Amino acid sequence: MAKKPQTPGTPATLALTRAGIAFTAVLYSYDPDADRLGVQAAEAIGEPPARVFKTLMAEIDGNAVCVVVPSDHEVSMKKLATAFGGKSARMMKPADAERITGFRVGGISPFGQKKRVPTAFAQQAADLPYLYTNGGQRGLQVRLVPADALRASAAILADLTAE
Repeated sequence: MAKKPQTPGTPATLALTRAGIAFTAVLYSYDPDADRLGVQAAEAIGEPPARVFKTLMAEIDGNAVCVVVPSDHEVSMKKLATAFGGKSARMMKPADAERITGFRVGGISPFGQKKRVPTAFAQQAADLPYLYTNGGQRGLQVRLVPADALRASAAILADLTAE
């Protein structure tokens, strides 16, 4: 009898489990040299990039926020600031993102971060039956329904992507 592969116990997967959120862990071969890590993850797991969301850390008026968008889209800084009622937004420096989240860049998840920060998912998530987002380590995606992703991260849904 074949053994069921064990889900890696990352802070993200543990947070989802504690919250009673159903998810499927999907391991893949992470390519640290990929130009677009989210698109590379989508290709590796055989899903369209619009269904595999990337987790980014940003600052709005100096305050940390987490933003989750489809891997084939870019974040509009103006829309991001507006979504949180701020004036200006900018991407966070990688070292700061790692310190705040407790995850390494390329493995940042919106779930189980060391310090909980305001989180927003791109509105495209609402149109999907399921989505993937990072599971808290490089080479690990979690598949879950959008409503559960929003609930588990206490996120808002907003127009965040550049046209």
